Amino acid sequence: MNQGTKSNVSGSQLEEAVKTVLIAKGFELVGYSQWVKNPKNYSDELLLKNVPFKSIYGHIGKTEFLLISKRRDMKIRIECKWQQTSGSVDEKLPYLYLNVIEAMPEQTIMILIDGKGWRDGAIKWLENAAAKRKYVAEQNAKEIMIFKIVDFFAWANKTFND
Repeated sequence: MNQGTKSNVSGSQLEEAVKTVLIAKGFELVGYSQWVKNPKNYSDELLLKNVPFKSIYGHIGKTEFLLISKRRDMKIRIECKWQQTSGSVDEKLPYLYLNVIEAMPEQTIMILIDGKGWRDGAIKWLENAAAKRKYVAEQNAKEIMIFKIVDFFAWANKTFND
């Protein structure tokens, strides 16, 4: 199995973990392209997959998930990033960050980032950029949550403990 295939498999496992946890918490998993045709056919507690947005380059990008909870007045876009072995994927983090703050329409974005292959300083850079953004004094400042998978599990258990 080559490095690209290994990364795709590991990334898929991260996405599967997200799906498993949120379905267990009562969310209905639906593809965005299916849901958008008739949203009234679905529950108010949704985990949409493959959710589009217009990127900073003007093309259509897709995010793994959009979590929608009407009961909790919550809408969170979820990006999953896995880096099993060293490579150049971490160079895409600034692009991801700019899309988060400039292009993704939701006010709350969660980035699940895990794996042992990230370059020294890559995740710390992302965390610092998000922390600085948190203190920007503007009305529409976004909340950016950055979690490893274990932190996501803890967040989901705390947030959806009812």
